[in-house]
Amino acid sequence: MWLTDASRPDPWAAGVDVRELMVTLWYPASSSDGARTRYMTPAESRLQLTSREIGGVAPDMLSTVRTNAVSDATPAGGERFLPLVVLSPGFTNSRGTLTGLAEDLASHGYVVAGVDHTYESFGTAFPDGRVTTCLAREAPRRGPRFWEKVAAGRAADVSFVLGELTGPRPPWPGAGLIDPSRMAMAGHSAGGAAAIAALLADSRIRAGIDMDGATAARIPDHGLARPFMFLGKQANYTPGGEGAVTTWERDWKLLTGWKRWLLVAGAVHASFTDLALLADHVGLDIGAGLPGARSLDISRAYVRAFFDQHLRGEPQALMDHPSPRYPEVTFCSPTG
Repeated sequence: MWLTDASRPDPWAAGVDVRELMVTLWYPASSSDGARTRYMTPAESRLQLTSREIGGVAPDMLSTVRTNAVSDATPAGGERFLPLVVLSPGFTNSRGTLTGLAEDLASHGYVVAGVDHTYESFGTAFPDGRVTTCLAREAPRRGPRFWEKVAAGRAADVSFVLGELTGPRPPWPGAGLIDPSRMAMAGHSAGGAAAIAALLADSRIRAGIDMDGATAARIPDHGLARPFMFLGKQANYTPGGEGAVTTWERDWKLLTGWKRWLLVAGAVHASFTDLALLADHVGLDIGAGLPGARSLDISRAYVRAFFDQHLRGEPQALMDHPSPRYPEVTFCSPTG
């Protein structure tokens, strides 16, 4: 979907008085027949790889990857029957980098909306031929105020997408499948950090997940009572650890509802995306202590269990205690 929010200017592009977004939807389909969707466009692939100075692979490599999803498949499901999860990628990343997670949720009966936050990705291709770049990286003094702006802008993007999909004239013919009382958000890095900002800004979002993102938005003193899960790597998010990111500990005390803090041994930042799996495929060493396929399995299992419990009301043992199936995952219980 190519969406335009005429109610606000773009936060990064000077003189642009509307906010344009590209959104990919994954959902249960009535048939698996059809062409498999490509991972991203050639222009997006080139910008993602060259901007990271990744050599040894063709610049269009990511556009040659085919996903498990069928383009423009006919949706399956009953009216207002399916929960909706919005996925927000990391800063500079494309929405496509969460495809593995999105496909898994869709295959288990969720509608999933992956959002490219325009000018925060290295490259976003629009149907009219434009390809926007990461103007946000040029913003001055990228300190706390910068990340607060990122989180607030992404929260506004997510609220707009929810409004479009559940409004009177939705841009997707299958929008009637969505149950507007069961909507949630998960994200990676800056996208995960924005989940708290989105929950604070929009009461329609019932639950949230932050995957390996240092948070920026401040939770009010009265707290945030909706379910929330932190899922991160041990190296930076072990409570009280040397070099630990402290914002999770700050926020943990103010999360007054159901909450979990889970750490994955051997994970690196990219382990919570498709990028670790793709790196393994082409022989790039990203320093991870577990294979990309395994880290994707872990993310899928815990993210889906969280949403099954909080959007479907189905209690999940995986959310209650460590599992022998996933010995890499540790439950943390910080004070507060």
